[in-house]
Amino acid sequence: MRFRILILLALAGLAGCETMQGLGRDVEAGGEAIQESAVDAQY
Repeated sequence: MRFRILILLALAGLAGCETMQGLGRDVEAGGEAIQESAVDAQY
């Protein structure tokens, strides 16, 4: 029973890491889009 709980916790942790990586990529892409539009507005 303990082994199953440990496996479930490990899987939840891995899923959380993947979710945070995806969020980081989305935020980075949004920042790049804002930066590009700011550069375009300067010219």
